[in-house]
Amino acid sequence: MRKALLLTAWLLALGLSDQSLASAIEPLPFRSDVEEIRFKALAEEIRCTVCQNQSLADSDAPLAQDLRQELFVMIQDGRTDQEIRNFMVERYGDFVLYRPPLASHTLLLWGGPILLLLIGLLGSVIIIRQRRALL
Repeated sequence: MRKALLLTAWLLALGLSDQSLASAIEPLPFRSDVEEIRFKALAEEIRCTVCQNQSLADSDAPLAQDLRQELFVMIQDGRTDQEIRNFMVERYGDFVLYRPPLASHTLLLWGGPILLLLIGLLGSVIIIRQRRALL
């Protein structure tokens, strides 16, 4: 029994290590630390378009790998962060940004939580007043 448990644990550890090696992101040759910091910040800010709520930095999807490479090339070309964001938005829409801009088509996204909070507070006040009237 003990040998079976050790064999199972060894196979499980072997499987996990192979999986983590397969998902490793190949390092990119940055010219400076500033470029690497910009790359990491932008990769965290831009959403993978095929994953559920993952950034480019977190995703292992083939499209995310391509977008990371494209992001690297744009940084190497000297584009600003805003130019890179604009390129991604033009190509994939506002969905690609974790913090979409405040615009007419995103007002509900930005104001929705506040609106729901106000509706909840108003509902609570109405319910409290009704219960006090019954007592």
